Amino acid sequence: MAPLVLDAATLRRVIVGFHGGLADHRQVIDNLNVYPVPDGDTGTNMTLTMKSVIESLDGVADDLEPLCTALAHGALMGARGNSGVILAQILRGVSGVFRDTAAAGSVPDAPVVAQALAAASDGAYSAVARPVEGTILTVIREASESAQVAAEAGGGLTEVLDAARDRGYDALERTPEMLAVLAEAGVVDAGGAGLLLLFDAWLAEIDGRPMPEAPEPAAPPAAVTGAEAPAEESSIADLRYEVMFLLDAPDPSVDDFKAAWQQIGDSIVVVGGDGIWNCHIHTDDIGAAIEAGIAVGRPHRIQITDLLDQAAEHSESFTAPDQPAGDAGAGPPAAVEITEDDRCSVVAVGAGAGVVDILMSMGADRVVTGGQSMNPSTAELLAAVDSLPTGHVVVLPNNKNIIPVAEQVDGESERTVGVVPTRSVVEGIASLLAFSSGATAAQNSESMAAAAAAVIHGEVTQAVRDASSSAGPITTGDWLGIGPDGIAAVESEVVAAATALLSSIIADDHELLTVLTGTDADAATTDAIVDHVAEHHPDVEVEVTEGGQPLYPYYFGLE
Repeated sequence: MAPLVLDAATLRRVIVGFHGGLADHRQVIDNLNVYPVPDGDTGTNMTLTMKSVIESLDGVADDLEPLCTALAHGALMGARGNSGVILAQILRGVSGVFRDTAAAGSVPDAPVVAQALAAASDGAYSAVARPVEGTILTVIREASESAQVAAEAGGGLTEVLDAARDRGYDALERTPEMLAVLAEAGVVDAGGAGLLLLFDAWLAEIDGRPMPEAPEPAAPPAAVTGAEAPAEESSIADLRYEVMFLLDAPDPSVDDFKAAWQQIGDSIVVVGGDGIWNCHIHTDDIGAAIEAGIAVGRPHRIQITDLLDQAAEHSESFTAPDQPAGDAGAGPPAAVEITEDDRCSVVAVGAGAGVVDILMSMGADRVVTGGQSMNPSTAELLAAVDSLPTGHVVVLPNNKNIIPVAEQVDGESERTVGVVPTRSVVEGIASLLAFSSGATAAQNSESMAAAAAAVIHGEVTQAVRDASSSAGPITTGDWLGIGPDGIAAVESEVVAAATALLSSIIADDHELLTVLTGTDADAATTDAIVDHVAEHHPDVEVEVTEGGQPLYPYYFGLE
């Protein structure tokens, strides 16, 4: 017989089941992303958000008040991406009503569950500066409305949740009617699809139903013009960066903060309360986004992601950002005491088996998985730093968007941490030639930065949307050659993009070209690039090494 009320142990199992469902469906949900510059992958962000929630429940008793408090806090602190932040607000709305009910001496029944879903919907809408229908917002609103109708008709827990689930799935199927971008791509909203697994997990617990099995992942849809893009002509830099941070600020000041953000970006989500807020924006002005937070309080755990870099990784296996490739399932490295006060170590960021091997062979002590496809958080870099016994540590971000995150580590660690502002893996590799384990973090940072600055870096990737650039118009699927000053070449073939880029950055005094090949490189293309350099720049020696990095078939380093 289905239960009449919801107790703490059942709620915990629902949350665990929801996390498991998201993990199983992660790639399918990721493949629903259609925006040309998505803020990460929706399935991945929701899964990582729930991972934080699960961890927050460890050691908490099966009592609704502390359990709901931990659930809300874990969701706020661990939310990733736009979808993760909205999901966190939905969970905070639900847990808040359950916690208040328990504090009043009652246990959540069907009407309380309906009330909790209404609070979740209201909270989700209030968190978004410009709510857009046809998204996860529509799904939670319509599900909550149906739940309230069922509760008012005298339905029990199963009936109320069944009504919410059925209406939610109906709303999900109609999302393409509300958002043209979904209709053009032939998909439903990714965030809404992920959210509905919460109702499936709930019904699995109270009614014994099986969780839906994840279908075989289909190829991701072709990129199309974003529904929320400005009406003016698109540029490759339009709202290119995702900025996220936690903000310690008085509640009354947050309205002014939101208003400041509305002047510089879009996809704004600000959730929280009682002095702590989780903030998310898409913008071109990283500095202004952070300064708006400083104006009202203290931003911390700052994460900055280049949305173009992060746009299109849909690999079949999922490695959490705190796990090295090939070590899925391992947690972050354990913290150790400082036993070598006067010694220095190196933590580097990199992706691809070959890249990791090179960094380790050159002297890196830890390599945190990340880069173009996923930017690690400050917490992940801090865990790697604190796992080393030395009193000094140098961090190599190897990506311009990871530099601000890396710079937060020193204030959080007992070790003295220096950051070499490397913008690419090839710069990081070059900087390691100047590393000395007997020097301080400050001394190493200076000498390694000088070594990195002596390298000219370039990279080749594929456009994920139509746009304009200083190198000419860009069509989805074009190959882009990107140098230190931005896009230098737009070509229909990868060889043409690579050789045009190299022609623009190779100077008479260059002697060595390092080529790191990615997962999408092939021998014929690589040979053509090498032959081009030999013909047009015969004094430049070429070294080719397999890097295995995703998304970017070629990294170049010129010395």
